[in-house]
Amino acid sequence: MEQTALVSALKHTSPVIKKDQPDDSYKFQPLPEPSGNYPYHLSIYDVVPDIAGDKMVFHMVGDTGSIRNPGSQRRIAGLMAAQYKNVSGADKPMFLYHLGDVVYNHGEAKNYYDQFFEPYSLYPGAIFAIAGNHDSDVNPAAEIPYQSLDAFTTVFCDTVSRPVMLSRKINRKSMPQPNIYWTMETPLATIIGLHTNVPKYGFVTREQRNWFMEELRSADMQRPDKAIILCMHHAPYSADINHGASLPMIDFLEGVFEETGIRPDVVFSGHVHNYQRFNKQYDDLTVMPYIVAGTGGFDELHPIALTDNEGFTAEDSRFDGVSLLHSCDTRHGFLKISIERDDRGITLTGDYYTVADEDENTSVLTDSFIVKV
Repeated sequence: MEQTALVSALKHTSPVIKKDQPDDSYKFQPLPEPSGNYPYHLSIYDVVPDIAGDKMVFHMVGDTGSIRNPGSQRRIAGLMAAQYKNVSGADKPMFLYHLGDVVYNHGEAKNYYDQFFEPYSLYPGAIFAIAGNHDSDVNPAAEIPYQSLDAFTTVFCDTVSRPVMLSRKINRKSMPQPNIYWTMETPLATIIGLHTNVPKYGFVTREQRNWFMEELRSADMQRPDKAIILCMHHAPYSADINHGASLPMIDFLEGVFEETGIRPDVVFSGHVHNYQRFNKQYDDLTVMPYIVAGTGGFDELHPIALTDNEGFTAEDSRFDGVSLLHSCDTRHGFLKISIERDDRGITLTGDYYTVADEDENTSVLTDSFIVKV
């Protein structure tokens, strides 16, 4: 017990920078054409018509694809499905919002059945998604040449919902998301989904940046009646040993926040294969959570960096006011998000569940957080 406590005490409690990382911006891939009209909005009622107006519950997770150990992704899909099936009334989860990396390693159509359709045949609800770096990458050795996000757009960015050949005999239809970056309109929250491309630390085009600023301004006009939720694959803040924090994503977000004078209520991301919950306190004393939830199935989990590891540093002014409040880097898991409206306003509650050590078919509540809008 003492040894475990010592190791835990040596873990970083703030974001870290992984030193000596090569520039891989050359991996950027051009975006496909939108399937819908600007400003790329989709109403939740078009897909899930029975969403309630005063409480909305849904799942959220990233990095579910698996190439070596499919058992992990099946367990997470099964645990979310159990909550979907076994809970009734207003507390019932109604859909899954995927934070990217559905299919490894290059988003190829041939892998969608094994890594998505078959394991998620367990999940009864609709599945929305933003694309991760692996979904967006292109295999240079592919037998049949393809463009970035060809398979992803077939599955998630269709013009109408219809059967998908990639699903074979599994009854999951395509989703009518209007673009690779898009906004979901719900009665309680505006959910903005960014596309952060292929490079290890992400990249956002100027065109998307302009769209994002307009989406923030539009969403802000609906406050306080709706929360603003931002989803992006690449995690701005992280203390893990595989990626560390993404300085380009921090600079991108803070630049937009400063230019618009608007911040979302919470930021969710994947990319890093662990769970981390950061709080950032801004100069105006508001506090915004940044949640990393990339534990949906990929077999390799990413440990939190230790303070004596010279390959990492926490020394950067962009980390001022940012603290790591909770992390889990040893078990796969998923989020259940509840958004509720009452006389006091909008409250978002996040519950993070992991696979139980003693029973892999049972989920355990590992962390909870509340955001008052």
